[in-house]
Amino acid sequence: MTPSFKKILTSFIKIAVVAFAFWFVYRKVTKHDDLRDFVNLIHDIPGKEIFLVLSIAFVLMLLNWSLEAVKWKSLIEHVEKISLWKSIESVFCGLTWAVFTPNRIGEFGGRVFFLSPKRRIVGVVAMAVGNIGQLVLTNVFGAITTCIFVYRFVEISLPFFIALCIIAVASIAFFIIFYFNIKWLNNLLLSIKFTRKYHKFYAVLARYSQRELASILLYCLARYAVFTTQYLIMFLWLIPSLHVMDILMFVPILLFVQSMLPSLDLLDWGVRSLTALFFFKHITTQNTAVVACIASIWLLNIIIPAILGSYFVFKLNFFGNNQRN
Repeated sequence: MTPSFKKILTSFIKIAVVAFAFWFVYRKVTKHDDLRDFVNLIHDIPGKEIFLVLSIAFVLMLLNWSLEAVKWKSLIEHVEKISLWKSIESVFCGLTWAVFTPNRIGEFGGRVFFLSPKRRIVGVVAMAVGNIGQLVLTNVFGAITTCIFVYRFVEISLPFFIALCIIAVASIAFFIIFYFNIKWLNNLLLSIKFTRKYHKFYAVLARYSQRELASILLYCLARYAVFTTQYLIMFLWLIPSLHVMDILMFVPILLFVQSMLPSLDLLDWGVRSLTALFFFKHITTQNTAVVACIASIWLLNIIIPAILGSYFVFKLNFFGNNQRN
């Protein structure tokens, strides 16, 4: 493949990815009735108040993905040294790819294309470690709050409730033990003849010490706290009658349920809305406001970052190492 052809192909892929992402965003946002409900809900609220709340939520979005960038930089140190800014570029670029791919799988490609070609597959494995860390917290808090929800709102016999709690504790223990012993996965793959020949790609799993994994988990916890705060702010703003502790119980359940459902980021708002309505009906009848809260968070955390990330798509080098720091 000649250099000129590579350049033309690279430009075509970049333009196609950005155009496809913007087309998806435009179609979904313009047909998103829940966003219009959100606009209608805040119509009579003073402009300064709207600006203040949305500005805080926007800053929290930037903080959320900045923490993810720091986490990504730490994860990838065993693979390739990159600067913090390059890590930020790759994270936002990945969000643009993720927005139109099932289960955010495009996010892997969007990030690792910032690495040198020979390290990209290993980068996917490193990124998976960070995703597992985030999943651990989602399952831990989700399992705990699900038990609390069942105790408060579901009529269930004591033996069944005890069984549920035992399953929750077992699940929490499994995820924590598995995460802090991620090297076991490396040993498992080594024991399989078919996967043994690909050892150079997943050997990075054995390089993470428990101290490093704990550090990564702290970044995950910080991110979890940030987007939980976003939900808390939006719900208390649009439905001030809700209690803080109720919101802090339902948000982890929503995140827990969503993590188990396959979806597209741009279709995920529908799943989020239905899930939120199912649970929040126990504490409020303001369904429109509930859905509007979910829609606003979806817009802030998914759509806006995807739009911002489109700029970084044009910095990718598909066929060679990206030397920018």
